Amino acid sequence: MTVLRSVALFALAALFEIGGAWLVWQGIREHRGWIWIGAGVIALGLYGVVATLQSDDNFGRILAAYGGVFVAGSIAWGMVADGYRPDRWDVFGALICLTGMAVIMYAPRSH
Repeated sequence: MTVLRSVALFALAALFEIGGAWLVWQGIREHRGWIWIGAGVIALGLYGVVATLQSDDNFGRILAAYGGVFVAGSIAWGMVADGYRPDRWDVFGALICLTGMAVIMYAPRSH
């Protein structure tokens, strides 16, 4: 699997997981109803499916690396969907997480 395909899968997984959680949040906290909650649950299920498409066979590695994508993606989602404005420490922390993701997933390994 190419790094580009792997990164695209992580981005798609983030879209489903963060978007799904946001839809559930909107359904419950913003009183938008069961349709929003149901759509969120479906999106969260799709996140689980997309995560399995990574070529690495180690569940722990995939989910640990995805954690970095989740952190950065959550900040980006908040900016777009909710008008959140991260400060420099938020950005710095997200970059650290993405660096960790890259090390976990793409560092050369001897098999």
